[in-house]
Amino acid sequence: MSNEPSLEQNFRYLIFCFRSRLKLCIDVEPLLGYLDFLTADVKEQIQRTIQTSGNIQAVELLLKNLEKEKFPAGWTRTFVNSLQRSGSSLAALYMNPDLTDLPSPSFETAHDECLHLLNLLQPTLVDQLLVKDVLDQCVMTDLLTLEDRNRISAAENHGNESGVRELLRRIVLKENWFSTFLRVLNQTGNENLAKELTGSESTADTEDFSQRDGAEPKEPLLSSTDHLSSQIMGREMENNSSESSFADSSIVSESDTSLAEGSVSCLDESLGHNSNMGSDSDTMGSDSDEENETKRSSPEPELHLRSYQMEVAKPALEGKNIIICLPTGSGKTRVAVYIAKDHLDKKKKASELGKVMVLVNKVPLVEQLFRKEFKPFLKKWYPVIGLSGDTKLKITFPEVVKSYDVIISTAQILENSILDSEKGEDAGVKLSDFSLIIIDECHHTNKEAVYNNIMQRYLKQKLKNKALQKENKKEIPLPQILGLTASPGVGGARKQAKANEHILKICANLDAFTIKTVQENLGELRNQIKEPCKKFEITDSSRENPFQEKLLEIMTSIQTFCQMNPMPEFGTQPYEQWTIQVEKKAAKEGNRKERVCAEHLRKYNEALQINDTIRMIDAYNHLETFYKEEKEKKLAVLEDESDGTGYSDDDDGDKNEDDQKKSFKLDETDRYLFNLFFENRRNLKKLTENPKYENEKLIRLRNTIMEQFTKTEGSSRGIIFTKTRQSAFALSQWLTENEKFAEVGVKAHHLIGAGHSSEFKPMTQNEQKEVISKFRTGKINLLIATTVAEEGLDIKECNIVIRYGLVTNEIAMVQARGRARADESTYILVASCGSGVIEREIVNDFREKMMYKAIDHVRNMKPEEYAHKIWELQMQSIMEKKMKTKRSIIKHYKNNPSLITFLCKNCSVLACSGESIHVIEKMHHVNMTPEFKDLYIVRENKALQKQSVDYQTNGEIICKCGQAWGTMMVHRGLDLPCLKIRNFVVVFENNSLKKQYKKWVDLPMRFPDFDYSEYCLFSDED
Repeated sequence: MSNEPSLEQNFRYLIFCFRSRLKLCIDVEPLLGYLDFLTADVKEQIQRTIQTSGNIQAVELLLKNLEKEKFPAGWTRTFVNSLQRSGSSLAALYMNPDLTDLPSPSFETAHDECLHLLNLLQPTLVDQLLVKDVLDQCVMTDLLTLEDRNRISAAENHGNESGVRELLRRIVLKENWFSTFLRVLNQTGNENLAKELTGSESTADTEDFSQRDGAEPKEPLLSSTDHLSSQIMGREMENNSSESSFADSSIVSESDTSLAEGSVSCLDESLGHNSNMGSDSDTMGSDSDEENETKRSSPEPELHLRSYQMEVAKPALEGKNIIICLPTGSGKTRVAVYIAKDHLDKKKKASELGKVMVLVNKVPLVEQLFRKEFKPFLKKWYPVIGLSGDTKLKITFPEVVKSYDVIISTAQILENSILDSEKGEDAGVKLSDFSLIIIDECHHTNKEAVYNNIMQRYLKQKLKNKALQKENKKEIPLPQILGLTASPGVGGARKQAKANEHILKICANLDAFTIKTVQENLGELRNQIKEPCKKFEITDSSRENPFQEKLLEIMTSIQTFCQMNPMPEFGTQPYEQWTIQVEKKAAKEGNRKERVCAEHLRKYNEALQINDTIRMIDAYNHLETFYKEEKEKKLAVLEDESDGTGYSDDDDGDKNEDDQKKSFKLDETDRYLFNLFFENRRNLKKLTENPKYENEKLIRLRNTIMEQFTKTEGSSRGIIFTKTRQSAFALSQWLTENEKFAEVGVKAHHLIGAGHSSEFKPMTQNEQKEVISKFRTGKINLLIATTVAEEGLDIKECNIVIRYGLVTNEIAMVQARGRARADESTYILVASCGSGVIEREIVNDFREKMMYKAIDHVRNMKPEEYAHKIWELQMQSIMEKKMKTKRSIIKHYKNNPSLITFLCKNCSVLACSGESIHVIEKMHHVNMTPEFKDLYIVRENKALQKQSVDYQTNGEIICKCGQAWGTMMVHRGLDLPCLKIRNFVVVFENNSLKKQYKKWVDLPMRFPDFDYSEYCLFSDED
């Protein structure tokens, strides 16, 4: 006891000496559980600080308490032991009460160097390291505690990148962390990453690093980093310190929300932890080993352009609005970075405000452009930030614009902020706040696209400026515009004159001085861009197909039963459109028999299309799932009236007739359709198991993949483009299940969109990023993708690109073909004879040639003629927009909600009046009346649950006839039924009109906003 005061003095002296280091290497949240000498109030105060101000501020608060307060005897030893047990072993080393046994200066120097090195190489680790590979080994080697493991696993739920960042943040809190981490990397097959961290040329060198632990217990690896020091000295440190990078870099969101694009709410550390310093984008094409080595060794790579890139950039460097049209893989984005830097440099020299806005049309492109292009090349001179709907902001978008020189953002965020400014609801931003706007994939600047909405404001202000100029008044400054595209297309033109007009229209929408393509340095561009070899694989459509014949037989039976006479051919898109029209018409007329038959025919038609694209079993499963879900709906409605009997999964139509009537007594049509399927189910299933009838397109696809991967001895990398999410997933399954593909080194995975418009489960943004990351590093070498991978995404160079029965327009063809960038690459089209796919590809080839002729025509127009035509098109565009806005206003105010009613599209029961509908956040339409509550039942929602800032969906509401109406959503603690308009028939006043809509926005009606406080007054909830 007599030594306790001096021990406390020593302890508090250590806090004074090592305060800055302790704040970096204590993880305070798990530590609090062990500190039983702290009062509950103090712990609660520290917990609040963690939530509001982060880990560093919470550690500071803890240290202040330890310095000032009196605690029971022995608390110092408890604190040191608690640091060890909670995973902050490095902090425990500093708080060792034996003052003669503290870390030496050389230890601290080496530790700091390793920390800086890890900071520099963090983007590489985030890109290439998989948490699952190393997590168990880190725990086994005591580099991580079980608490650490749980936190990292929780972060990994939001994506591998989040998990890696959490892992890196935690390992640096440990003693001997660097050498142990190297050992783990070597033991888990990540030798290349270990070499990156040590600068070693071989695994033996990195193992030598990790074997130096035993020499000096207090200075294991960290005291022996001479060549690390020399390596780090060659690097320029980032402006942000290791404190901000590691001690408080937790950027994992509370929930994996898929926010609407543009709904920004808090700052994600300006995406700074994703910065890939020194890495080159695949869009540049600087591929030599020497250049890559230079990029790895320098955090700020030099920004140079090739001759052909400088050629197209020249007018923009002079301050003119232009469109740059360069092929995929030729470095359009690098040109944009160069122009942005030149623009900001000139503004700075002239003492003027420079502000660059980079607009993209897909969320993944934000991080890609930020991490791969703009941040590495500009961060030394200008603050850069990347924002998307998935980014969380602690400050408003206008504040972001004030704070950063370069903002990379989805276009919708800018559009939303401009709208806020126009409405006066928020500070918002104006186009005049920017001096340069770069528009990626600018061929989308047409019609009602968000790019065009933004440019319409630009053109209106340009018109106003002309009037101000005549009146000798000060003009509103407008930003310079730079458009980037690989293929502006021809807009479906069949004649050259129409193609010319389409290019002029794009130029007018972007107010472009000209559209630039390479002319003088064409040879250099051709050397840079590898033109793939094009092949066609055409299948015989006359092969025997009994599975298809059986489906046709069933569909004919349904049509006869309902006395339908369709004109379109089975299994085609026109037939699907016909069934949709019949279903809508029958719903309006209250003809349930015809509506239900049309719905079932549509499902059989989809099965025919699936059978034509992928496997018979996939088509069968599609029907099986549909009928299983339909059966569950009926049983959910009848659960109070029956014992739940009905068709089981193994039924083949031979159930007792009484049971059938009991389960399906609602309607004769239902009973007929269910019987028809279950009577044929066994036969259909048997046909799927016969390899004799395998889809010939799959045979051609298999032969093509086997040939390409065998020829290149496992070094192949390819993409298969297919039409639907379902076919992408099914092809991925087919490739994975077939052992022959694995034998030639095929590692396949699907890549689909993140939107929720399809019935098929989407991919989250994090899942997309993880798949692309694995593809980049070779852990996946064959992607099966929908059109999500066609434009812009940073996809590794491929030597095989296959379009599997998918041909859209000339823009998509150019984009997809541009993915085949490797030497001796192949572009293959697999299609069936008579499908029209080959003909459309030939048309696209023709349109591509028309496009380049049109660009040449526009480029060679006389300046006066070009300027006159552009001005004429701009005026036309402004007037058309005015008329459209006027018609839209008339639509909105012509009716009021009380004049419409909603009927169930299945049974035509009156659901509610329009005056009962209220809107939450301008998108969720809810009915909160007690009368409506009695009309539906709630069942479990099996679809992917979506969460947002203050609402979530937690159930599905269905009519008592079994028709889905929408979902139950929780909004600020209230359960509210959220309706989907596609499930209803809208009846206008006095039955004058009945109509079905796909989206609420299509209904010409304005509903009142949901009043939360008013509803709470009448709610029966406490």
